[in-house]
Amino acid sequence: MSGNDLPGYDKHAYEPFAVTVDLAVFTIRDGTLHVLLVERGEEPYAGRWALPGGFVQPDEAAETAARRELAEETGLADVVGLHLEQLRTYSEPDRDPRMRVVSVAFTALLPDAPEAHGGSDAADARWVPYDRAAGLAFDHDRILADARERVGAKLEYTCLATAFCPPEFTLGELQQVYEAVWGTALDRPNFRRKVLATAGFVEQVAGASRLTGGRGKPAALYRAGTATALHPPLLRPAPEGPSA
Repeated sequence: MSGNDLPGYDKHAYEPFAVTVDLAVFTIRDGTLHVLLVERGEEPYAGRWALPGGFVQPDEAAETAARRELAEETGLADVVGLHLEQLRTYSEPDRDPRMRVVSVAFTALLPDAPEAHGGSDAADARWVPYDRAAGLAFDHDRILADARERVGAKLEYTCLATAFCPPEFTLGELQQVYEAVWGTALDRPNFRRKVLATAGFVEQVAGASRLTGGRGKPAALYRAGTATALHPPLLRPAPEGPSA
C-alpha cells in the first residue's frame, strides 16, 4: 500500500524538502591533515569551494548517494581503503537558498589518497590542507569542523587511526596521524609505549621493516590489530593554558 492509499493521509499537507549528502574526506599528506574540496560549477555559490556532495535520489540510501557523489564529483570511485561513516544530520531551515534541504553528512578517511579531478557539477576538485579550508559554501565550514573534532575524539578511544595508514606502517607513521589530526606534537617514546601496551591495537609484521630516512636501523612494520576500541584510551594532551 502506498502513502496515497492510507486513509486520512494527505501528502500535500506537508511542505516538500530535499535530502542531500555531504562528505568531509580526510587524508594525511606530508604529515599534514588534508581535506577534499570541490569548486562549485553551478549556482548557488558558483566558484566557491565546498565539500563534495549532492542530492539523494528517490531510489537510493544516503550512503549509496555519498559514494556516488564522491565518484562523480572527484573521480574517487571504488577507492581501496576508504573508511566511510555517518557524522550527523544538518537541518537548519535556511542552510540552502534554493529550498528546505536536510543534509546527511559523512566522514571519510583515506590512506595514500589519489589525486582528484572535478566532474559532474564540480568544476574542480583538490586536496587542501585543513588549516586552509575556510570560507566554504553553505554551512560546510561547520560540517568540516564537526568532522575533524569527531575524528580527533575517536582517535582517543578507537583504532580509527589505522584507517589513515597503508596496510603495513611504522609506528612513526601512526604517530604522524595523531599529530596531524590533533594538531600537536607527541613524545615519541611515550607514544610507542602506549601503543604497544594496548592489546589488539597493532600487530607487528614478522620479519618486515622499512628504512625511514636518515641513519639507524630500519623501522619495524605493523598492521591494524583485531581490536576496535582502545583500553585504556589514548588521550590527547590537554591544551596549555596561558603562562602565569
